[in-house]
Amino acid sequence: MNSRAIFLLLLSFHASAMLPAGRWSPISNVNDPHVVEVGKFAVSEYDMESKSELKFVAVVSGESKVVAGTNYRLIVAVNDGVAGPGASKNYEAIVWEKQCVRTPLKPALFKRMGGKEERVRIGSCVSTRGGAGRDASSAARRLPSQHLTSSSYAGDPPGLFKSKPRTPVDLVRQTRDLLLYADRSNSSSLPDSKRHEKMAELSRNIRDIKFILYGNSEAEPVAEACAQLTQEFFRQDTLRLFITSLPILNLETRKDATQVVANLQRQQVNYKLIASDYLEANLDLMDVLILGFENLDMALHYGAMFRECIRHQIVAKYVLESEHVKKFFDYIQLANFDIAADAAATFKELLTRHKSTVADFLTNNEEWFFADYNSKLLESVNYVTRRQAIKESSKSIQIEAFHVFKLFVANQNKPAEIVNIMVTNRSKLLRLLADLRPDKEDERFEADKSQVLREISSLEPLVLA
Repeated sequence: MNSRAIFLLLLSFHASAMLPAGRWSPISNVNDPHVVEVGKFAVSEYDMESKSELKFVAVVSGESKVVAGTNYRLIVAVNDGVAGPGASKNYEAIVWEKQCVRTPLKPALFKRMGGKEERVRIGSCVSTRGGAGRDASSAARRLPSQHLTSSSYAGDPPGLFKSKPRTPVDLVRQTRDLLLYADRSNSSSLPDSKRHEKMAELSRNIRDIKFILYGNSEAEPVAEACAQLTQEFFRQDTLRLFITSLPILNLETRKDATQVVANLQRQQVNYKLIASDYLEANLDLMDVLILGFENLDMALHYGAMFRECIRHQIVAKYVLESEHVKKFFDYIQLANFDIAADAAATFKELLTRHKSTVADFLTNNEEWFFADYNSKLLESVNYVTRRQAIKESSKSIQIEAFHVFKLFVANQNKPAEIVNIMVTNRSKLLRLLADLRPDKEDERFEADKSQVLREISSLEPLVLA
């Protein structure tokens, strides 16, 4: 039997009606007796309809939502008697439960199975006491509760059984295979029709991954599904394939892929950002993303990915210590306004997110960095470039700069040159800092500023070695 079969139990006298969509919530206890009862009912009804002999094993996971009753979407483990007594396969059951009084039977439903048309008469509702008895005198079953599929498949053709949706792990693995195929087929002579079909499937997969991570208009993301997807995504080089294959995707799929990569940088598995560990072992991917600013078609996508990746301090440190950091002075001067602005926003993020890392970088690269900043940005002949550089003097950037500067001041092992510069410019620094205030009242900021003012006031000049 196909392990991807899905139980769609159309057991209501409004079987063809669409239900209003609600929000799915994870079932915290899948061993709850009532949840187990629903799972057993699904397997039992499937066996009767399909003349199968599946044996219920357990409810693996599930979600529920309230829609004029309760909708259940369960993954149930069953034994089909083929793989051995201890083996099981996962099936999905979508069930609607509603307690009500008995009502007359409605006309028969029809389902084509294996080329043979079968007639099924289905009871509509039963008692609220929970017995799963069947009335042998009637062709219809008497059920412990009324069940109907949710509106998740409202757009599908009518029928009792549909293919089981892929798990997040399956989805990532299939997407990885399609990305490898796409990369190979891009340089081969495969028929256009076959390649087009595979690329369309790849686009759907990436869109489905995005829906799992972001949710959609009908449902919020499910934490367990996000965790499974994230873990599989970083288990192998799927992130690398997303980045390197981006140029061969169509525009909409590039957007989806960019959102997927960005979201995955924030996903936690067991309270840990596993993207950080992956990138630490694959820092060369930052080289690809930075050079992406030189590709007009890819720059904005790679820029968005890059900004999310430097959320991880180890990644930002790598970029700051590489020769790539100097490229941003050129990217900010590009003729394409959108790319230049994106590069400026990325450079700002790189220089303000991780304060201690930036402080070390500026300490070690002060001379060339500020020389390039002045000559290439502040003194640029390009008006837009000068405007972008001047914008860095805005209040928000001043506040960010203060948080970097306070680390210089707090460092008890400051080089003598730095100390003497502070002493020489003490009055200017004290006046500038006294006037610096955030837009909103911030007690922590004021406490930090007071400490910095005291430190600068107490500095004494040092003798250079």
